[in-house]
Amino acid sequence: DQVWWLVSPGNPLKARQPAPLVDRLARAKAVMRHPRVKVTALEATLGTRATADTIDRLRRLYPGVTFVWLMGADNLVQFHKWERWRDILRSVAVGVLARPGAGVRARLSVAARAFRVHQVARGETLRGHTPPVWAFVNLPMNAASSTAIRARGEWRPGRR
Repeated sequence: DQVWWLVSPGNPLKARQPAPLVDRLARAKAVMRHPRVKVTALEATLGTRATADTIDRLRRLYPGVTFVWLMGADNLVQFHKWERWRDILRSVAVGVLARPGAGVRARLSVAARAFRVHQVARGETLRGHTPPVWAFVNLPMNAASSTAIRARGEWRPGRR
């Protein structure tokens, strides 16, 4: 098993464009140094913009691989605004990682309510479940906000 950290070329839901992809990729690699985590600009390489398209391509490229999509609870709050969000939840297991201040809003979100019956019990693994299935995962939280980090200019490579 491994985690692929997909550094997105951009977020169509955000008015402000992110720092250059090459800089964000370097920063993510500097922050995440785990042998089973691969930081990649795969979406830029594949030429996909929407998460659903990325997942579709990955499933075609790796037909025998079981993917689990991991995202922060802050994203679940507005997940219903994502292109083909229902398709995402129907095609891969989704792990929603707790984020500071987003827990209650995430659990009451449009997507969480729409797929409530597909949420696995607390502590249960996603492995072995067929989508649609999702889990809310509580873990030690990092209060760092990518928006705040960008605003302070801390995304630059070499900064810690």
